[in-house]
Amino acid sequence: MRLHRDEVAIDEALVGSLLEAQCPEWAGLPLSPAGAGTDNVMYRLGDELLIRLPRTAGGGRSVRKEQKWLPRLAPLLPCPVPEPVHAGTPTDAFPHVWSVHRWIDGEEAGPDTVGDWAAFGADLAAVVRELHGVDLMGETRSGDLNWYRGGGLRPCDSWVTEHLDDCRSTVGAELDIETLERLWRDALALPESSGAHVWLHGDLKPTNLLVREGRLHAVIDFGCLSIGLRDAEHAAVWDLPPRARQSYRDALDLDDPTWVRARAWAIAVAVGGISYYRHTYPAFVTECRTRLRAILADVTGC
Repeated sequence: MRLHRDEVAIDEALVGSLLEAQCPEWAGLPLSPAGAGTDNVMYRLGDELLIRLPRTAGGGRSVRKEQKWLPRLAPLLPCPVPEPVHAGTPTDAFPHVWSVHRWIDGEEAGPDTVGDWAAFGADLAAVVRELHGVDLMGETRSGDLNWYRGGGLRPCDSWVTEHLDDCRSTVGAELDIETLERLWRDALALPESSGAHVWLHGDLKPTNLLVREGRLHAVIDFGCLSIGLRDAEHAAVWDLPPRARQSYRDALDLDDPTWVRARAWAIAVAVGGISYYRHTYPAFVTECRTRLRAILADVTGC
Protein backbone atom coordinates (compact mmCIF):
# COMPACT_ATOMS: atom_id res chain seq x y z
CA MET A 1 0.00 0.00 0.00
CA ARG A 2 1.35 3.44 -0.95
CA LEU A 3 0.94 6.12 1.71
CA HIS A 4 2.64 9.07 0.01
CA ARG A 5 2.40 10.58 -3.47
CA ASP A 6 6.17 10.39 -4.01
CA GLU A 7 6.52 6.86 -2.65
CA VAL A 8 8.53 4.16 -4.39
CA ALA A 9 6.82 0.75 -4.60
CA ILE A 10 8.68 -1.86 -2.54
CA ASP A 11 8.23 -5.60 -2.85
CA GLU A 12 10.22 -8.77 -2.27
CA ALA A 13 11.53 -8.84 -5.84
CA LEU A 14 12.98 -5.35 -5.45
CA VAL A 15 14.58 -6.22 -2.13
CA GLY A 16 16.06 -9.38 -3.61
CA SER A 17 17.59 -7.44 -6.48
CA LEU A 18 19.17 -4.94 -4.09
CA LEU A 19 20.71 -7.78 -2.09
CA GLU A 20 22.04 -9.55 -5.17
CA ALA A 21 23.67 -6.35 -6.41
CA GLN A 22 25.05 -5.00 -3.14
CA CYS A 23 25.10 -7.85 -0.57
CA PRO A 24 25.52 -11.09 -2.56
CA GLU A 25 26.68 -12.91 0.59
CA TRP A 26 23.15 -12.49 1.98
CA ALA A 27 21.15 -12.90 -1.23
CA GLY A 28 20.37 -16.57 -0.55
CA LEU A 29 18.96 -16.03 2.94
CA PRO A 30 15.20 -16.37 3.54
CA LEU A 31 13.36 -13.08 3.12
CA SER A 32 10.01 -12.27 4.74
CA PRO A 33 7.94 -9.14 5.46
CA ALA A 34 8.60 -7.74 8.95
CA GLY A 35 6.16 -4.85 9.11
CA ALA A 36 5.76 -1.39 7.66
CA GLY A 37 5.32 2.07 9.14
CA THR A 38 4.53 5.49 7.78
CA ASP A 39 8.14 6.02 6.65
CA ASN A 40 9.72 2.59 6.11
CA VAL A 41 9.07 -0.94 4.94
CA MET A 42 10.92 -3.77 6.71
CA TYR A 43 11.94 -7.29 5.72
CA ARG A 44 13.54 -9.92 7.92
CA LEU A 45 16.60 -11.45 6.31
CA GLY A 46 17.51 -14.85 7.66
CA ASP A 47 17.47 -15.16 11.44
CA GLU A 48 19.82 -12.31 12.35
CA LEU A 49 19.18 -9.37 10.01
CA LEU A 50 16.51 -6.76 9.22
CA ILE A 51 16.29 -4.71 6.03
CA ARG A 52 14.90 -1.20 6.35
CA LEU A 53 13.78 0.60 3.19
CA PRO A 54 12.41 4.17 3.20
CA ARG A 55 9.22 4.89 1.33
CA THR A 56 10.32 8.41 0.24
CA ALA A 57 13.39 10.61 -0.16
CA GLY A 58 12.68 12.12 3.26
CA GLY A 59 12.74 8.66 4.75
CA GLY A 60 16.06 8.10 3.03
CA ARG A 61 17.56 11.04 4.90
CA SER A 62 16.32 9.49 8.14
CA VAL A 63 17.96 6.16 7.27
CA ARG A 64 21.25 7.94 6.62
CA LYS A 65 20.89 9.69 9.97
CA GLU A 66 20.45 6.35 11.73
CA GLN A 67 23.51 4.96 9.99
CA LYS A 68 25.59 7.87 11.25
CA TRP A 69 24.34 8.25 14.81
CA LEU A 70 23.18 4.86 16.10
CA PRO A 71 26.73 3.47 16.40
CA ARG A 72 27.68 6.55 18.45
CA LEU A 73 24.62 6.54 20.69
CA ALA A 74 24.31 2.80 21.28
CA PRO A 75 27.17 2.48 23.83
CA LEU A 76 25.68 5.35 25.86
CA LEU A 77 22.14 3.99 26.22
CA PRO A 78 20.84 1.48 28.79
CA CYS A 79 19.03 -0.79 26.34
CA PRO A 80 19.67 -2.28 22.88
CA VAL A 81 19.05 -0.09 19.83
CA PRO A 82 19.34 -1.02 16.14
CA GLU A 83 22.84 -1.79 14.89
CA PRO A 84 23.41 -0.91 11.21
CA VAL A 85 25.64 -3.46 9.46
CA HIS A 86 25.23 -2.33 5.85
CA ALA A 87 24.51 1.02 4.22
CA GLY A 88 22.69 0.36 0.97
CA THR A 89 23.14 2.79 -1.90
CA PRO A 90 20.52 4.11 -4.38
CA THR A 91 19.88 2.37 -7.69
CA ASP A 92 17.77 3.15 -10.74
CA ALA A 93 15.04 0.87 -9.36
CA PHE A 94 15.27 2.22 -5.81
CA PRO A 95 16.61 5.79 -5.65
CA HIS A 96 17.08 6.01 -1.85
CA VAL A 97 19.66 4.84 0.65
CA TRP A 98 18.61 1.82 2.72
CA SER A 99 19.94 -0.18 5.65
CA VAL A 100 20.54 -3.65 6.98
CA HIS A 101 20.44 -3.90 10.79
CA ARG A 102 21.02 -6.68 13.28
CA TRP A 103 17.72 -8.32 14.22
CA ILE A 104 16.58 -7.60 17.79
CA ASP A 105 14.32 -10.22 19.33
CA GLY A 106 11.24 -8.86 21.07
CA GLU A 107 7.58 -8.03 20.69
CA GLU A 108 5.99 -4.61 20.55
CA ALA A 109 4.66 -3.22 23.81
CA GLY A 110 1.03 -4.13 24.46
CA PRO A 111 -1.36 -5.75 26.93
CA ASP A 112 -0.25 -9.25 25.89
CA THR A 113 3.48 -8.56 26.26
CA VAL A 114 3.98 -6.13 29.17
CA GLY A 115 3.81 -7.71 32.61
CA ASP A 116 3.77 -4.58 34.79
CA TRP A 117 2.81 -1.27 33.21
CA ALA A 118 4.08 0.83 36.11
CA ALA A 119 7.50 -0.80 35.83
CA PHE A 120 7.38 -0.36 32.05
CA GLY A 121 6.74 3.37 32.40
CA ALA A 122 9.67 3.70 34.80
CA ASP A 123 11.94 1.72 32.46
CA LEU A 124 11.00 3.93 29.52
CA ALA A 125 11.66 7.03 31.62
CA ALA A 126 15.14 5.68 32.45
CA VAL A 127 15.93 5.30 28.74
CA VAL A 128 14.67 8.82 28.01
CA ARG A 129 16.69 10.25 30.90
CA GLU A 130 19.88 8.64 29.62
CA LEU A 131 19.26 9.71 26.01
CA HIS A 132 18.58 13.29 27.06
CA GLY A 133 21.77 13.27 29.10
CA VAL A 134 24.05 12.20 26.24
CA ASP A 135 26.53 14.86 25.18
CA LEU A 136 25.56 16.54 21.90
CA MET A 137 29.03 15.80 20.48
CA GLY A 138 29.30 19.27 19.03
CA GLU A 139 26.02 18.99 17.10
CA THR A 140 23.28 21.61 17.09
CA ARG A 141 19.64 21.78 16.06
CA SER A 142 20.37 22.08 12.35
CA GLY A 143 20.23 20.08 9.13
CA ASP A 144 18.76 16.59 9.54
CA LEU A 145 18.81 17.02 13.35
CA ASN A 146 16.34 19.93 13.15
CA TRP A 147 12.83 18.45 13.29
CA TYR A 148 9.58 20.19 14.15
CA ARG A 149 8.85 18.10 17.26
CA GLY A 150 11.95 19.46 18.95
CA GLY A 151 10.85 23.07 18.58
CA GLY A 152 8.08 25.18 20.04
CA LEU A 153 4.35 24.70 19.68
CA ARG A 154 3.47 28.11 18.25
CA PRO A 155 5.00 27.59 14.78
CA CYS A 156 2.71 24.54 14.42
CA ASP A 157 -0.53 26.33 15.29
CA SER A 158 -1.74 26.93 11.74
CA TRP A 159 -1.48 23.32 10.57
CA VAL A 160 -2.73 21.89 13.88
CA THR A 161 -5.77 24.18 13.71
CA GLU A 162 -6.39 23.05 10.14
CA HIS A 163 -6.22 19.39 11.16
CA LEU A 164 -8.48 19.98 14.17
CA ASP A 165 -11.04 21.52 11.81
CA ASP A 166 -10.72 18.54 9.50
CA CYS A 167 -11.17 16.12 12.39
CA ARG A 168 -14.21 18.08 13.56
CA SER A 169 -15.91 17.24 10.26
CA THR A 170 -14.70 13.63 10.01
CA VAL A 171 -14.43 12.14 13.52
CA GLY A 172 -16.19 14.84 15.54
CA ALA A 173 -19.12 12.54 16.23
CA GLU A 174 -16.90 10.20 18.27
CA LEU A 175 -14.24 12.56 19.66
CA ASP A 176 -14.67 15.80 21.59
CA ILE A 177 -12.69 18.02 19.24
CA GLU A 178 -13.72 21.16 21.15
CA THR A 179 -11.99 19.91 24.29
CA LEU A 180 -8.93 18.81 22.33
CA GLU A 181 -8.69 22.27 20.78
CA ARG A 182 -9.01 23.87 24.21
CA LEU A 183 -6.15 21.71 25.51
CA TRP A 184 -4.07 22.77 22.52
CA ARG A 185 -4.83 26.45 23.20
CA ASP A 186 -4.04 26.00 26.90
CA ALA A 187 -0.56 24.84 25.95
CA LEU A 188 -0.06 27.71 23.51
CA ALA A 189 -0.85 30.15 26.31
CA LEU A 190 2.07 28.85 28.39
CA PRO A 191 5.61 30.19 28.06
CA GLU A 192 7.64 28.09 25.66
CA SER A 193 10.05 25.63 27.21
CA SER A 194 13.43 27.22 27.89
CA GLY A 195 15.44 24.12 28.75
CA ALA A 196 18.69 23.09 27.11
CA HIS A 197 18.56 21.20 23.84
CA VAL A 198 19.00 17.42 24.08
CA TRP A 199 18.99 14.34 21.88
CA LEU A 200 15.42 13.26 21.08
CA HIS A 201 14.21 9.90 19.82
CA GLY A 202 11.08 11.63 18.55
CA ASP A 203 8.67 8.70 18.19
CA LEU A 204 8.52 6.54 21.33
CA LYS A 205 5.20 4.88 20.49
CA PRO A 206 4.58 1.23 21.46
CA THR A 207 5.49 -0.14 18.02
CA ASN A 208 9.02 1.22 18.58
CA LEU A 209 9.37 -0.31 22.06
CA LEU A 210 10.32 -4.00 22.15
CA VAL A 211 9.46 -6.19 25.13
CA ARG A 212 11.05 -9.40 26.40
CA GLU A 213 9.86 -11.34 29.43
CA GLY A 214 7.34 -8.61 30.20
CA ARG A 215 9.87 -5.75 30.47
CA LEU A 216 11.13 -3.07 28.11
CA HIS A 217 14.05 -4.59 26.21
CA ALA A 218 14.92 -2.35 23.25
CA VAL A 219 14.04 0.91 21.54
CA ILE A 220 13.97 0.89 17.74
CA ASP A 221 13.32 3.24 14.80
CA PHE A 222 15.49 6.30 15.35
CA GLY A 223 14.43 7.85 12.05
CA CYS A 224 13.00 10.86 13.89
CA LEU A 225 16.23 11.44 15.85
CA SER A 226 16.82 15.13 16.40
CA ILE A 227 18.16 17.73 18.79
CA GLY A 228 15.75 20.08 20.52
CA LEU A 229 13.44 20.71 23.46
CA ARG A 230 12.22 17.82 25.59
CA ASP A 231 8.46 18.47 25.55
CA ALA A 232 7.45 16.52 22.45
CA GLU A 233 9.47 13.48 23.54
CA HIS A 234 6.87 12.74 26.21
CA ALA A 235 3.87 12.85 23.84
CA ALA A 236 3.80 9.13 23.07
CA VAL A 237 3.05 8.16 26.68
CA TRP A 238 -0.64 8.78 25.87
CA ASP A 239 -0.34 5.61 23.77
CA LEU A 240 0.33 3.69 27.01
CA PRO A 241 -2.08 2.76 29.81
CA PRO A 242 -2.57 5.30 32.64
CA ARG A 243 -0.38 3.38 35.10
CA ALA A 244 2.57 3.48 32.69
CA ARG A 245 1.95 7.15 31.91
CA GLN A 246 1.87 8.17 35.57
CA SER A 247 4.92 6.08 36.43
CA TYR A 248 6.81 7.68 33.54
CA ARG A 249 5.85 11.17 34.67
CA ASP A 250 6.79 10.46 38.28
CA ALA A 251 10.15 8.96 37.33
CA LEU A 252 11.11 12.03 35.31
CA ASP A 253 9.46 14.45 37.77
CA LEU A 254 7.74 16.34 34.96
CA ASP A 255 6.08 19.56 36.09
CA ASP A 256 2.61 20.72 35.03
CA PRO A 257 3.69 23.09 32.20
CA THR A 258 5.89 20.38 30.65
CA TRP A 259 3.02 17.88 30.89
CA VAL A 260 0.56 20.31 29.29
CA ARG A 261 2.94 21.01 26.41
CA ALA A 262 3.65 17.27 25.98
CA ARG A 263 -0.10 16.60 25.83
CA ALA A 264 -0.46 19.29 23.18
CA TRP A 265 2.21 17.59 21.10
CA ALA A 266 0.32 14.32 21.47
CA ILE A 267 -2.79 16.04 20.15
CA ALA A 268 -0.93 17.67 17.27
CA VAL A 269 0.61 14.44 16.02
CA ALA A 270 -2.64 12.50 16.37
CA VAL A 271 -4.91 14.95 14.57
CA GLY A 272 -2.28 15.32 11.85
CA GLY A 273 -2.16 11.54 11.47
CA ILE A 274 -5.92 11.24 11.19
CA SER A 275 -6.08 13.91 8.50
CA TYR A 276 -3.12 12.74 6.43
CA TYR A 277 -3.63 8.97 6.57
CA ARG A 278 -7.43 8.74 6.75
CA HIS A 279 -7.77 7.10 3.33
CA THR A 280 -4.46 5.22 3.15
CA TYR A 281 -3.47 3.80 6.54
CA PRO A 282 -6.52 2.94 8.66
CA ALA A 283 -4.48 1.06 11.29
CA PHE A 284 -2.44 4.17 12.04
CA VAL A 285 -5.58 6.31 12.11
CA THR A 286 -6.97 3.93 14.73
CA GLU A 287 -3.80 4.44 16.81
CA CYS A 288 -4.26 8.20 16.58
CA ARG A 289 -7.91 8.02 17.60
CA THR A 290 -7.02 5.79 20.56
CA ARG A 291 -4.42 8.33 21.68
CA LEU A 292 -6.95 11.16 21.56
CA ARG A 293 -9.46 9.10 23.57
CA ALA A 294 -6.78 8.55 26.22
CA ILE A 295 -6.14 12.28 26.42
CA LEU A 296 -9.84 13.01 26.78
CA ALA A 297 -10.21 10.29 29.42
CA ASP A 298 -7.40 11.89 31.43
CA VAL A 299 -9.20 15.22 31.36
CA THR A 300 -12.77 14.04 31.91
CA GLY A 301 -12.04 11.05 34.13
CA CYS A 302 -14.08 8.72 31.98
